[in-house]
Amino acid sequence: MGMRIARGFDLAEAHAHLRRGDARLARWMRRIGPLQLDFSARFQTVDALARSILHQQLSGKAAATITARVAALMPRARITEAGLAALPDAALRAAGVSANKLAALRDLALRAQRGELPSVRQLEYMDDAAIVAALTPVRGIGRWTVEMLLMFRLGRPDVLPLDDLGVRMGAGLVDALATPPPPRALAERGACWAPYRSLAGFYLWRVVEHARSVSA
Repeated sequence: MGMRIARGFDLAEAHAHLRRGDARLARWMRRIGPLQLDFSARFQTVDALARSILHQQLSGKAAATITARVAALMPRARITEAGLAALPDAALRAAGVSANKLAALRDLALRAQRGELPSVRQLEYMDDAAIVAALTPVRGIGRWTVEMLLMFRLGRPDVLPLDDLGVRMGAGLVDALATPPPPRALAERGACWAPYRSLAGFYLWRVVEHARSVSA
């Protein structure tokens, strides 16, 4: 086993790097102010991935309601492979889980029971690419879902979710584009944000929120 990768990164250094390297993004950063991010919350791999599956393609409120219903069926309100295995399909469907998401949750639980999913401790010793490779075989888990885990749960510093519409919209606003840039263009545009592309992504989401609040 290699070296453990600490969660999070030096926010002050990351802020300074982005402000120095990108004048257009820096203007938005000044409007929004410094971001305070905390990556210390404890989590379990199955619980985190199950919640991501349940949130896919739903509005925030609807996803939160269904996720809360499923969690309430579990001991200590934490979604586990044993808890999922013990629930009949009817109980999950009654909680609002669609057929596709039910199949994904079943695959997640089965892979966890087989020992195919890395624990949180194991994730902390794996690089980003290895984590993507380990988790994307799960039904319903794509690259974007793993990128959210890398950014929000593990606090990896250099993740830019190229397929995230909010990130692309934020980049379009920063550069005053008529439409959001496609993923390949965003990858090229974001090269200057490395090695702190995660913080740039967090800001790009906030750029969209800020623009909406001003126009409301």
